[in-house]
Amino acid sequence: MSFVVAIDGPAASGKGTIARAVARHFGFAHLDTGLLYRAVGGRLIEEGGPVEPTRAARIARELRAGELEPDALRGDAVARAASQAAAIPQVRQALLEFQRSFARRAGGAVLDGRDIATVVCPDADVKLFVVAADEVRARRRWEELRRRGEDPGYAAVLEDLRARDSRDSGRAVSPLARADDAHLLDTTELSIDAAVARATEIIEQALSRGDER
Repeated sequence: MSFVVAIDGPAASGKGTIARAVARHFGFAHLDTGLLYRAVGGRLIEEGGPVEPTRAARIARELRAGELEPDALRGDAVARAASQAAAIPQVRQALLEFQRSFARRAGGAVLDGRDIATVVCPDADVKLFVVAADEVRARRRWEELRRRGEDPGYAAVLEDLRARDSRDSGRAVSPLARADDAHLLDTTELSIDAAVARATEIIEQALSRGDER
């Protein structure tokens, strides 16, 4: 069975947590597409110098699945470099086929990112757009950083998050946007369990419709 779930949304909205949970629930493969851009950002930092399009595109073309290690790709510096790299059209094009190939795998796939339903998998079986209030997202991100021993301060995290939102939504190629047929899932006042339950319900309904056909 090939069944694709596309989950989009801004940083710290909960989309990654929801994506991992529903992938486990249904036995689908999961790809956090943000890790692709973080891997590019991490390599750019390692090599030094500015985020330059030609160099960033080369790194994107050379990227391999083994480089997608979540723990090694956390931190604000990598996130900022990833967001800058994601605004480069050549980088997005280089990573597009990687994502589409993953989505085509048998057994079902869940992909989360910022342009999955609009660009990567516009024909996905289920599309979710996950949002939350800026202040709530910033607090989640701040608390995550503090658990890792980092504390830039809540105000700085909120400012950085809004800057990332502006870059992601305002870029000319593949901006963050809700697909017309995507289900809106606002996690501002939802617990993780409640958000996952709602996403699971939506996916189960789509699977049932497929069985009926």
